[in-house]
Amino acid sequence: MDKSPGKINLLITGAAGNLGGLLAEQLRNDTSINLSLMIHNENASEELRNDPRIKIFRADLADRDTLLPVLDGIDVVVHFAGVLFRHNPEKFLPVTNLQYLKNLLDASLELKVRRVILVSFPHVEGETFHDAPAMGSLDGRPGSVHASTRLEEEKYLFSKGHNGFEPVSLRAGMVYGKGILMIDAAKRLMKRGLLGIWRKPTWIHLVSIDDFLSSVKNAAVRTGIKGIYHIGDEGVQTLQEFLDSIAGHWNFKKPTRMPVFLIYLAAYFCEIVSKIFGTRSPLTRDFIKIGMASYYGDTSRMRKELLEEVKYKNYKDALSIF
Repeated sequence: MDKSPGKINLLITGAAGNLGGLLAEQLRNDTSINLSLMIHNENASEELRNDPRIKIFRADLADRDTLLPVLDGIDVVVHFAGVLFRHNPEKFLPVTNLQYLKNLLDASLELKVRRVILVSFPHVEGETFHDAPAMGSLDGRPGSVHASTRLEEEKYLFSKGHNGFEPVSLRAGMVYGKGILMIDAAKRLMKRGLLGIWRKPTWIHLVSIDDFLSSVKNAAVRTGIKGIYHIGDEGVQTLQEFLDSIAGHWNFKKPTRMPVFLIYLAAYFCEIVSKIFGTRSPLTRDFIKIGMASYYGDTSRMRKELLEEVKYKNYKDALSIF
């Protein structure tokens, strides 16, 4: 890839996915960035495909050799790619999370990529709260497979932090706003009165899509960025409170409080259907396990180095973007 003076050659993996695609849309008109996108089975959006300024590569994270042409000349990689909506995540996540990251990172180091940014989440430190937040440790003991395999990714990433290489983990809270798949799915279920939630309060850290994308961009383009950053706003709320509030904003009924075993039962049937018919599983038992864990991250490093002022201090300030 050609090196344009003063420009960063940036690659987004998983650019056909939700957050990867939104970041690509955010950066496509940025004249300081030469943007490349990596896709696998699904295509990027039509707008991205038709933009002559963007290079799109098809590669397979399971095959390291396919990554080398994609990474040639790249300065910074933002890594979103992975697999989520499938039955038995305990069987595939050690591959699609950890092994795929190893393949990407090893190829990146071979081709002298300067910085790799892994999009992660606070759950990797186990349960955390506003008065006892995640602090950037790699010693957590998370209870879900999603979180434990992501923690192993982080450990491998930071084991390579030498010889000028800059490993970065952005541990983002729940991203909210229009166009976010989980929020849109919740809206569809609420509209039909089908959304249920467990009774036990789950404390969550939130961040608007605007502030999330700004943080990721700054992590990619600013100098001296290295290490673990927690990405979140200033709000303190439970998942139940958040869902009740946005239901009221949309004039829908609040989510029904349900026994946990019924939610696990629904996830079990989703996984059975996914296994039999080879379809996606919108809900898994491991999703519930990670979803029931409270999480909150210390954002002081983010405020100092990535995003000095958030656009939306809490979700109540941002209801207009739902």
